[in-house]
Amino acid sequence: MRTENSATEPEAIAVAERSAPVTATAAPRRPAGPGTLLAALGVLAFSLTFPATAWGLEGFGPWSLVGVRSVLAALIAGACLLALRVPVPRRAHWAGLAVVAAGVVLGFPVLTTLALRSATTAHSAVVVGLLPLTTAVFSSLRTGTRPSRAFWIAACAGAAAVIAFTVQQSGGTLTRADLYLFGALLICAAGYTEGGRLAGVMPGWQVIAWALVLCLPLAVAGTAVALSYEPVRLTGHAVAGLLWVAAGSQFLGLVVWYKGMGLIGIPKASQLQLAQPLLTLVWSVLLLGESLPAAAPLTAVAVLVCVAVTQRARG
Repeated sequence: MRTENSATEPEAIAVAERSAPVTATAAPRRPAGPGTLLAALGVLAFSLTFPATAWGLEGFGPWSLVGVRSVLAALIAGACLLALRVPVPRRAHWAGLAVVAAGVVLGFPVLTTLALRSATTAHSAVVVGLLPLTTAVFSSLRTGTRPSRAFWIAACAGAAAVIAFTVQQSGGTLTRADLYLFGALLICAAGYTEGGRLAGVMPGWQVIAWALVLCLPLAVAGTAVALSYEPVRLTGHAVAGLLWVAAGSQFLGLVVWYKGMGLIGIPKASQLQLAQPLLTLVWSVLLLGESLPAAAPLTAVAVLVCVAVTQRARG
C-alpha cells in the first residue's frame, strides 16, 4: 500500500502543477498592435467615404447611389462567401446581423447621402465625429463593458473638440442635413456595436459579408425603382466614387474595422474614429477643392491627444 501511495502522490502533484498554470493564463491579454492597426485602416477607408459620395452624386441620384453601392458590395461579399464555402451563421446570430445591416449597410449610407446633397463633406464629417463617443456609449449599454474614468474623460474631451469645431463652422444653427447626420450616427453606432460584438464569436469579415447579403434582395428592388426615377450620368468622378463607396467603404473598410474591434474591443476601436473627420477634411481639400478651416489644425492636435489617451487607458 505504501508503494502504491508513493507512486500516485507524485502523479497527483504533477497533474496539479500542470493545471495551475492553465488556470492562471486562461484569458491571456492579446496584443493591441494588430487590432489597432486594422481598426486604423478601417478609419482611413471610412475617411474617404464622404468625398467619394460627393463624387458619386455628380452622376447618380442619392437613392440610386445608395442602392447600386449596396448591390455591388453585396455581390463582392457573396462571391467571397461562396469561394471560401463559408457555412451559414447560426440562427442566434441573425438578429445581430440584421442590426448591422439596418445600421451600417442601409441606414448610414442613406442618411449621409441625403445630407451631402446640401451640406459640404467637411461639415458632414465633423458632425459625424460624434460617432466614437456614441459607439462607446452603445457598447457600454449593450455589452456591459466598463471603460476606465480616464477613457471617458478623453472620449468626452475629443467629442467636445469636435462639437466646438462643428458649431464654429455652422454658425450655431442646425440644418436638415444636420438632422440626417445625427440620425446616421445613432443608427451607425448601433450597427458598429452589434457588429463588434459578433466579431468576437465569428470572423469580422463574415459579419459585414452576411449583413450585405441579407440586404441584397431589398437593395436590388430599391435600386431598380431608383434608377427608373433618377437619371444617371456616368463620369469619371461618378464611377470612381461609386466603386470606392461600394468596395472600399462598404466592404473592405468594414472587414478590417470589425476585425480590429474584435481584437481591441469596441470602445477603444471607436475612439480611433475621432481622427476620421480630420482625415476627411484633408481629402475634401485634395479631392474636392474645399477650403480647409483655420481651426482644423488645432482641432486635429486636440483630437489626436484624446485618441492617444483612450488607447492607453484601461478599457
